[in-house]
Amino acid sequence: MKTMSAREAKNAFGLIIDTARAEPVRIEKRGRGVVVVVSVEEYKWLCAQDECTGRTATGGGGGGNARA
Repeated sequence: MKTMSAREAKNAFGLIIDTARAEPVRIEKRGRGVVVVVSVEEYKWLCAQDECTGRTATGGGGGGNARA
């Protein structure tokens, strides 16, 4: 998994998109992982594994759903 700082991610968003199509990209802020960017195909596969259909990036998959 590729790792980038939040600053790098901001300055190279196109690179994140291209990279995430091949492998997940971990974004760190102050040295701590905060998000992972994945391709649509990977997201659909993960949803199928977790039965998270109906959740979207803008409408319900975030917030308090962090896993331990």
